[in-house]
Amino acid sequence: MTLGMRTADLVVLLGYLLGIVAFGSWFVRRSRTTKEFVVAGGAVPGWAVGLSIFGTFLSSNTFPGVPGKAYAENWNALVFSFSLPIAAWLASRYFVPFYRRGEAISAYEHLELRFGPWARTYAVVCYLLTQLARMGTVMFGMALALRPLTGWDMQTIILITGGAATIYTLLGGIDAVIWTDVVQSIVLLGGSIVALIIILLGMPDGPQQAIAIAAEAGKFSLGSFSLDLTTSTFWVVLLYGLFINLNNFGIDQNYVQRYHAARSHREAVRSVWLGAMLYLPVSTMFFFIGSSLFSFYQTHPDDLQALRRQVAEHRLASGGVNGVDPSIEAVDANLTDRDVGDRAFPRFIAGRLPPGLAGLVIAAILAAAMSSVDSSLNSSATVMLYDIYRRYVRPGVDDRGSMRFLHVATFLWGAAGTGAALAMLNVQSVLDAWWKLSGVFAGGMLGLFLLGLMNRRAGSRAAAVAVFIGVAVILWMTLSRDSRLPPVLWNPFHDHLIIVFGTAVILVAGFIAGRLMYNQGRVQ
Repeated sequence: MTLGMRTADLVVLLGYLLGIVAFGSWFVRRSRTTKEFVVAGGAVPGWAVGLSIFGTFLSSNTFPGVPGKAYAENWNALVFSFSLPIAAWLASRYFVPFYRRGEAISAYEHLELRFGPWARTYAVVCYLLTQLARMGTVMFGMALALRPLTGWDMQTIILITGGAATIYTLLGGIDAVIWTDVVQSIVLLGGSIVALIIILLGMPDGPQQAIAIAAEAGKFSLGSFSLDLTTSTFWVVLLYGLFINLNNFGIDQNYVQRYHAARSHREAVRSVWLGAMLYLPVSTMFFFIGSSLFSFYQTHPDDLQALRRQVAEHRLASGGVNGVDPSIEAVDANLTDRDVGDRAFPRFIAGRLPPGLAGLVIAAILAAAMSSVDSSLNSSATVMLYDIYRRYVRPGVDDRGSMRFLHVATFLWGAAGTGAALAMLNVQSVLDAWWKLSGVFAGGMLGLFLLGLMNRRAGSRAAAVAVFIGVAVILWMTLSRDSRLPPVLWNPFHDHLIIVFGTAVILVAGFIAGRLMYNQGRVQ
């Protein structure tokens, strides 16, 4: 069941969409050269870069995904954010100086200098797969949230959003990405604060009732503190967050380009801290929204019934049920909090926010999606130019040819990301899907990057051996449960640990192989 859009909400949403596309496209006049297109000439203030980093972190997966997690389970996933201060310190101390000292725009060129062409190509492939998965989950999460609010089908929403982000990113380059991220971060914050206030004011006995009901149901728990590595404990999520954020700050082209776009080293460091430390309280607010929504629906049974019916109808329509011609009532009876979690916030926006304000929150969801997609488009096109086209196809291409390639690559990646989103229409949990995919694709990159920084004895052959072993471990951890292997050979660890074990194995194997090959060379 969809509610459709009221006129005031439609005006706000369309006004925002047209405004942000026009604003981003305006930067075409400042993106006429390759350097302007990919790093904005190195002239962006640190606070703007920081808000852009924050916007990249806070994708549209946060809107349905984080409140949905808190509604269905607890605050265990918030532990991911606790790793950000550690990652930001390491980034400001080591990663920003490392990249600012070099002239390379690509985050992966140094891997070729350190280990050879294969290392650079390997990292590029992993990165592009990560961005494809990221754009797909982001746009899918946005469509999931907007479908009940707008009455539009999810395919149409994905196509509109992908097309809009592609247009202004193609025209305005990184300047458009950063400054539209600034606007979109402000819209996102405003919309989410308004929604939280209305949730709390809607509680029959006041805001304290929302806290009491959620606390009694265990919705504020950070998870078990046991050392169990098979479930999503506090420590498992903390380890996952630390490794993912080290990957983000250390070897993600999205962030490396922003380091170069900042107008000084000090501004780049400030941007890292601003983006990281702003995300921590804002993500906490989204978890609180989810817990408060749980309390709200417990005290408003009619709203809860409408929410469950909407989910049951969607499941029937998508064929996501077993059995012969089940009724909506039969599907509804088997729904759990996990099944309805991602749709709880969109349903509240559609049914409870007044005209105009609902449009603002809908625009915030759209803003979060576009803020993530535009970053992925620009960085992916940049990697394609520097690490593939200039490296293997046309090493001597001039600036005009480079700009032409950047425009084509941006368009093609926009189409690919939109296609990935359309392919994910039956995913149950947006946040779970993104976390698993990012852990798989990022695991091998981070280990190779850290090996190059931490072990000078590891040469190209040692690194290749380490990556081969690490990727084998990642593939085993990812695929063993879905294969024909006997249960005794299944991966017993939680999926969040894929990036942790993958990175650790590459580091350890690289140290051992490097020492053995170094000693062998000395003997000879």
